[in-house]
Amino acid sequence: MDWGTQLWDQYDVIDKHTQSGLDLLDRYIKFVKERSEIEQNYAKQLRNLTKRYAKRGNKEDQDCKFSNHASFQEILNELNDYAGQRELIAENLMTGICVDLLKKSQDFKLERKTVREGGSDLCLSVICVCLCLQTKKRYAKEWAEAEKASQQAEKAESEVSATRVDVEKAKQHAHARTHTAEECRNDYAAELQKYNKEQNYHYYTDIPQLLNKLQGMDERRIRSLADGYCKFSDIEKKVLPIISKCLEGISAAGTKVNEKQDSILVIEQHKSGFEPPADVEFEDYSQGIKSAISESSLNPPKVRGLIWPFSKKHKQTPAEDYSHLPPEQRKKRLQTKIDDIHKDLQKAQDQSEALEKMKGVYEQNPQMGDPSSLEPRILEMTQDMSRLRGELTKYEVIAHRHIMSGRVAHDPDVNIYAEFDEEFDDIESPIGQCTALYSFEGNSEGTISIKEGELLSIMEEDKGDGWMRVLRATGDEGYIPSSYVKLAP
Repeated sequence: MDWGTQLWDQYDVIDKHTQSGLDLLDRYIKFVKERSEIEQNYAKQLRNLTKRYAKRGNKEDQDCKFSNHASFQEILNELNDYAGQRELIAENLMTGICVDLLKKSQDFKLERKTVREGGSDLCLSVICVCLCLQTKKRYAKEWAEAEKASQQAEKAESEVSATRVDVEKAKQHAHARTHTAEECRNDYAAELQKYNKEQNYHYYTDIPQLLNKLQGMDERRIRSLADGYCKFSDIEKKVLPIISKCLEGISAAGTKVNEKQDSILVIEQHKSGFEPPADVEFEDYSQGIKSAISESSLNPPKVRGLIWPFSKKHKQTPAEDYSHLPPEQRKKRLQTKIDDIHKDLQKAQDQSEALEKMKGVYEQNPQMGDPSSLEPRILEMTQDMSRLRGELTKYEVIAHRHIMSGRVAHDPDVNIYAEFDEEFDDIESPIGQCTALYSFEGNSEGTISIKEGELLSIMEEDKGDGWMRVLRATGDEGYIPSSYVKLAP
């Protein structure tokens, strides 16, 4: 069924119906746009929420290993990813529905306007209607005149007083009128046939075509709107697997919390290593008291005060060797410091080697750069490595002493200096810097090879034999001729 045949006389109704459909399309576009804005604002608020509750503070807080803290961070990360999916929904709603339907709405409105403008021209020809009416009136008039002339001819023929000439004249006049009426009749029949043909084409061709065009446009509008309805759901369905993974990640973060493990971690991080205070010995003043004022009364026994839980403590000033910390915590801090210095030293050595290689490339290819321009940086790296080696030695000594002191606390007979002396007797610090004037190949035992322009650390000065002991940035140490280097100022 189509509008052209079933609603040929309901053009005004169809006009209002199509306009109502386009209004609905615009309303849906506005609805989706507002939904997209809600999703965008929701995602923004979620991101601000996760950012506001994300852990901030010093490195110690950031590296917190407690499972309940770590799980909360995972929840914030998953929620941030969830916010990203809401942003994706908002973006797809705009690009997949609003933009597409807005363009189609404009096309539908233009098409409807064009059809309506064409429909205004679909009217029966005024000339055709006028001619048909004129020929009909003329035919009616001429037919009445013909009948009147015929009646007059019959009357003249029946009259006795009428002459033969009068009778013939009346008959000729009646015949002429009848002939004219017949011509008008034929003209009217022709105009009426033409009018009916145009009317038939108007109501069975033009009007149906126009209404069917509006029907096709409206059906395409409805289909586009239906697709928009489906996309409204499909866009969210596409991200549901990822959203589900985010929610599953939040649940998994909750299952990772281990209260027993966190309790043990508290012990490991904050155990002081001290033993609880021993019982205070009883001093019997009835035995061996020589006077009222005895040595014991002058120097009363030191009784350690009771430790009250949750009482406020004065914060101690941090010491460089971490001596302000309890034994166990000090041990961990010293080991962490030593590990950090090792990493920094390795990084400095890698940079020094890279500079040496770059310098060699510049020496072989002067057009690429000036080798002397790298000297300040190489000197700086050598000094940094010397400083780091000194710090490493210092903290290793502190750590060693701390370990030995711990052993003595448990076994007073332990000689804390035996192992210490053996391990740290040979530790030295550079006494100066020098630059190699020439390259030297150290082939004999105890010597090392150096390159021209290389920056070296002096470990032992020339004692009159023409040799001095140096340390390279690579860590190699040995003797070289004193005349091959120039002392740094």
